[in-house]
Order: sequence, then C-alpha cells, then structure tokens
Amino acid sequence: MFRQILILAGVFFLWGEARAQEQIVVREGDTLRYSYTPIAQNDPLLTGSKPRKKGFLRRVAEYYEKANVDHTFEKKMDFTFAGGLGYSKNTHVTFAVMAVGLYRVDRTDSVTPPSDLTIFANASVIGFYGFGVRGNTFLNRNRHRIGYTADFVSSPRDMWGVGYEAGRHNPECAYIEKSYRLGLTYLYRVLPSTYVGATLNFNHTRGRSFDHMEYIGEERCQYTATGIGAVLEYDTRDAAMAPQRGIYLSLREMFFAKGLGSCPRSIWRTNLMADFFQSLWSGAVLATDLYAEFNSEGTPWTMLARMGGSFRMRGYYEGRYADRDMITLQVELRQRIWRRIGCTVWAGGGNVFPSLSRFDWSKTLPNYGIGLRWELKKRMNVRMDYGFGKDTNGFMLNINEAF
Repeated sequence: MFRQILILAGVFFLWGEARAQEQIVVREGDTLRYSYTPIAQNDPLLTGSKPRKKGFLRRVAEYYEKANVDHTFEKKMDFTFAGGLGYSKNTHVTFAVMAVGLYRVDRTDSVTPPSDLTIFANASVIGFYGFGVRGNTFLNRNRHRIGYTADFVSSPRDMWGVGYEAGRHNPECAYIEKSYRLGLTYLYRVLPSTYVGATLNFNHTRGRSFDHMEYIGEERCQYTATGIGAVLEYDTRDAAMAPQRGIYLSLREMFFAKGLGSCPRSIWRTNLMADFFQSLWSGAVLATDLYAEFNSEGTPWTMLARMGGSFRMRGYYEGRYADRDMITLQVELRQRIWRRIGCTVWAGGGNVFPSLSRFDWSKTLPNYGIGLRWELKKRMNVRMDYGFGKDTNGFMLNINEAF
C-alpha cells in the first residue's frame, strides 16, 4: 500500500510540473506537504545572463524610498545621508552634506521617542564654511532628555549697527566672522510633561576686516563667554521634530560670569518660547510660535539678539536688525500633499528694542512666506522656504521644521 502511494505521488508530481505554476498535493494518510513553482523562462539561472545592473538614479530613488521607515527597533543607528545645493540670504549658494540618524538607547522601550543625531558640513561660493553636530537623546521612558550642539562657522557677513533705526537706514558694513559654539542641556521629568534641568553654553566669536569699525563703537572685535543656566519646560508634543499636536513651553535663564570669559561684565539672558500645534483636517497642522529673548545691559555686539535667519523672521538677513531684546510671533499652516511631500504658508512679525520700556509697536516688522517639505526620515523633514519681509526676501534650505 505504501509503495502504491509513492507511485501515485510521483505520477502527480510529474503531471503538476508540466501543467501548473504552483501545485500542492495532499492525500489521505500523507505526512508530506510541498509546493513547487517553476523558474521563469527569462530567469538569469536559466538564460545564463548576468543580473541587470540598476542605474544610478534608480539606486538613489530606492535608497530614499525607505528612508522614512522607522528602523530604530532593529538597528543601533538608522542613518541617512544627503547632500545638495542650497541658498540663503546670508550664505548665498551653498553646497551641503549631512548625515541624519535616529536611534533608541533601549530598543525594547516603545514609549520613549527615537533620539536624533545630525552631522553636517557646508560651504558657499562667497567663502562661507561650517561644520558641526547637534542632537537629542531621550532615556528611560522619556524621563531624561539630553540636548547638545557644537559647531564652527567662518562667514563673510554684513552688519548695519545696533537697533531698528540702524538696520533700517545705515549702509551695510562687510566683515568676516568666525565663531565656535558649544551647548549642552540636561532635563529631568518631575511631573507629567514637565521637566527641569540645567544648561551649559560656550561661545567664542571674532570679527575682522570691518568696513566700518564705528558700527561696534568702542567694543572689542572678539568676545568669549561661558554661561550656565536653569531650564523649565512643559512638553505635550507628539514628536519633537515635526509635531502634529501638543504644547511646548520653555523658560531658560542664563548667567555669563565675567570671570569665565572676556565680557566687560557679568551678563544675563532670558529666553521664552511658547509653541502650540493643532491638527485641523487630514494632513493639516496649524503651528504657532512665540519667541522672546532679553539680554542685560553690557551685552557685547557678538551676543545681541539677531532677527532673521532660517528659523524666525525667515527672509530677513540674520543680524540686519539686532538689539538687546527681541520678540517674534509666527503662525504656520502645514499641509501634507502626497505621500512624503508637503507644503506650508506662514505669517508673523517681530521687533527688536533696547529694553521693554522702549518697545515701539510702530517698529514691528512683518514676515510671511511659503515652503515645500519632504520627509527625509520619520517625522524629520527637509524644508525649503521662501520668506518675505519689509523690503527683503530670501530662500532657505534646512533640516527639520522652523519650530
């Protein structure tokens, strides 16, 4: 009987090979179950030809197709590399390369959000170059947070002096600025969504080759400052890099001691930030950012609040309007268009002033613009913005949302 079953199985095997792409044979009493799929006629194993090599553009496309998938539970470090040309009002045409990584210190912890790391280097046609690293590490079910940044920048720059009137009416002054900056912040969660901690900041900035030395008055060309401070934060955002809902409040109080640098006196700095994120309809997020910076009397020109740049008051040359104090407000509508592509529009305003008692509403500067987004990593966007202001406009290319 067993021999007959084997003969019948062999007959059915040969018959199935000849007429079907996939055939499963099961008979009463059998303990063997198998499937068979013939090799395609054009398969390299049959034809003897080498596998077709993918083109360069196809390999690049496949590399970025899966870049925004969260691999942090299976990889120690999920890196994606990117590079290309960009442009900003401060640096003009720039070539940049960067490595963006996500990771989890504990890959069994699904409550803690992924930590992030960005390594970057860039250079421009006007002589600008810079490199650095920045990132955030989240530990122990998001109970501990560590943020860090370190960079070096050498850049031809322009300045107009100090204050609104100087930025509005003075002729620009060209000079070269070199700066080294280090920052480290540690936060500990003391209540749900509430963190307290400490921060350390080092800054060395030197200016040279000034067209108009009178713009810095009797101050030195270079200053070094080391600051220590306290931080209080309240954070209910669903993600730190591209939030869709939640509230973020931050208060930082920094003290730069005279003995830890070259400032003529000890100085204070206060930073306030209030962000609100609300999902509207499918793929749409309304984001609001209020930012304020207050510096004490005696703050050197290298550490004044500078309006403009890639994050606030986009479209203004960073530093054209500079003073001890600054307040900015921006409201942004972010909309996902298709797959990993999105767009944004924003509007807002800002003001620089020497003290709160001398704040002047009539000197508030407008700001608005449009932008394009592409999700490079999970909840980490490449952003291209074009901003407009009072008699100014500018294009910016950067990683992560402006706020």
